[in-house]
Amino acid sequence: MDQGDHRTLRRVDAGAMAGGHFRYFDFLMAAFVTILLLSNVIGAGKVATVDLPLIGDWPFGAGILFFPVSYVLGDVLTEVYGYARARRVIWAGFGAVVFMAVMAWIVVALPPAPGWTNQTAYEAVFGQVPRIVAASICAFWAGEFVNSFVMAKMKVWTGGRMLWTRTIGSTVFGEGVDSLIFYPLAFWGAEGWTNGLVLTVLLTQWALKVGWEVLLTPVTYLVVGALKRREGVDVYDTGTDFTPFSTRV
Repeated sequence: MDQGDHRTLRRVDAGAMAGGHFRYFDFLMAAFVTILLLSNVIGAGKVATVDLPLIGDWPFGAGILFFPVSYVLGDVLTEVYGYARARRVIWAGFGAVVFMAVMAWIVVALPPAPGWTNQTAYEAVFGQVPRIVAASICAFWAGEFVNSFVMAKMKVWTGGRMLWTRTIGSTVFGEGVDSLIFYPLAFWGAEGWTNGLVLTVLLTQWALKVGWEVLLTPVTYLVVGALKRREGVDVYDTGTDFTPFSTRV
């Protein structure tokens, strides 16, 4: 969906849709939070390797398999529903991650029953270092807001044309901020992490995440086109308050 379909939709300013109801917004929010939680539970903190031709083993964070999809959904949310509703989803995801981190800490800290022998394995999976958790939360918050801001601004600048430029462009900046915050905060000076490894994984993660966005661009086009046709409007953030802490929707 680029030049043809968007012209047949009713173009509206995001402010005019304040308080309005969309049919599929709640489903996108649920999908965003689910993927975000999965990326933190399954992929956080693990470094895997891939055998690249002519290069050999190359390390990358396992969260790359899940986390970039949250940015794709963030692009879809901003493109279809506007920055204010994307902001609401980002805060929902932020709250879910904080709640998950607190509950994981509490459950891991509970004394195991005498006959239960899985405490060590449970701690290995859910007992994340507070430093990593804090870094992940900060990086997610900043990166997602940068991604949504760039996406919304570029839509206005391009007049709704060339969707691929803003999905990829917003990911370059959003994922860049996320990686620049997360890896130094989480692993700089940590045991088993050399400074070179931190920088290597940081750059690799950023490149792979942007690559994911490029590969998923056709899917993004299909999803955005289908949602816009069903919602019946094309939302532009021409007069939006981009403050992350605004409660206006």
